[in-house]
Formats: sequence, structure tokens, C-alpha cells
Amino acid sequence: MNEVHTLMTLLTVHFIALMSPGPDFALVVQNAGRYGRQVGVTIALGLSLGILLHAILSLTGTSLLIREQPTLFALLQGAGGAYLLWLGLGAARSAWASLRQTNTPVTDNAPEPVAAVGTIKQALAKGFATNILNPKALVFFLSLLSTLIPAGMSTSGKITAISLLWLISFLWFALLAWLLTGQRVQQTVRRWTPYVDALCGLIFLVIGATILVRLLPL
Repeated sequence: MNEVHTLMTLLTVHFIALMSPGPDFALVVQNAGRYGRQVGVTIALGLSLGILLHAILSLTGTSLLIREQPTLFALLQGAGGAYLLWLGLGAARSAWASLRQTNTPVTDNAPEPVAAVGTIKQALAKGFATNILNPKALVFFLSLLSTLIPAGMSTSGKITAISLLWLISFLWFALLAWLLTGQRVQQTVRRWTPYVDALCGLIFLVIGATILVRLLPL
């Protein structure tokens, strides 16, 4: 019964965190409406696999070892911040290209929007990389699992915990992608694509810049 209560608390806290705007949320919003349901759900799978790996690393103590190595953790933060900045710049370029296309007469030379995802494999890789390279995710899962998962919890209980974390993550992001690719919603999303790209790009840029700035020596 105690393990059931622990799992319910864990999933509740995690689900609240999933719903908060962040790189994962922005990635689904930016790409699902533009590239369709299959790409959106594939990104959701990639994000959830990143979450699964974070959970495994936290429960096995690997995340703690990384966190306690200042140089290694700084390298991870730098890589994550730079990757988010790269995503932000890509989203900004997509927004600019879409705005130019909107204001350009339809001709054979009209500019095409900048593609953020080319294939299903790229969608999966981008979803996975966005989550696993986010140093805030490492710290979040390390704190969450070390606080809520007791050391004496059974192995089956820990396996159930990380499985449910993966499942709820995938279902949430897949549902978000599914809703964003409905026929009526997609018509609206297409009209607002430049502004969606711009907003998502801003989220990526702000979070990425914040991570990198914190690495600078005082």
C-alpha cells in the first residue's frame, strides 16, 4: 500500500511538471502542427525515451555521480544549453522564412519554410536529444526520485515506477501531438505557424541562454 501511495505521488508531481511550458512541450507544439501527426507522435516517443533514461540513471545512482563531478556536469550543461540555443535559432529561422513566404507572391521562386524535421528517424532523435541533453531534466529526476523513492523500495516497485514515468510521458506528449494535428486545429496552427515558431524559439533561446550564463565565472 505504501508503494502504491509513493507511485501515485510520483506520477502526480511528474505530470504537473510535464504540463509546464519547457523545451519538451515547445518541441511538440512547434513540430506537430507543421509536420503532422506521425512526426508529432514520434517526437513524443523520443522525449519519453529520454525521460526513461533519466529515470534509470537517477535510480541507479549514475545521475548523482554526474552531478557530483563539477567538470562533467558543466560539460553536460554546456552541451544542453548550446543544443537548446541551436533549436531556438532554427525555430527563429523557420518563423522568419514563414513570414517571408506569407508576404511573398506565390511563384516558383517563393522561399520554403526552414524544415525542423526531415524524417521520422530525425524526429525520434530530436525528441530524445532535447530531453536527455537538458541538464534541468537530470537535476529534476535526481531530486524527484531520490526524494520520493525510498531506498528500501522493492526492485519490482522501482521498475514499475520508471515504466509508469515513461508511459505517462509518452501518452501526454502523444495526446498533445494528436490534438494539435486535428483538422480544425491544424488549419488554425498553419495560420499561426510563424508566431508558434517564434514563441517556441524564444523558449528554447531563453532556457539555453540561462543555462550557459550560469556557467560563466562570477
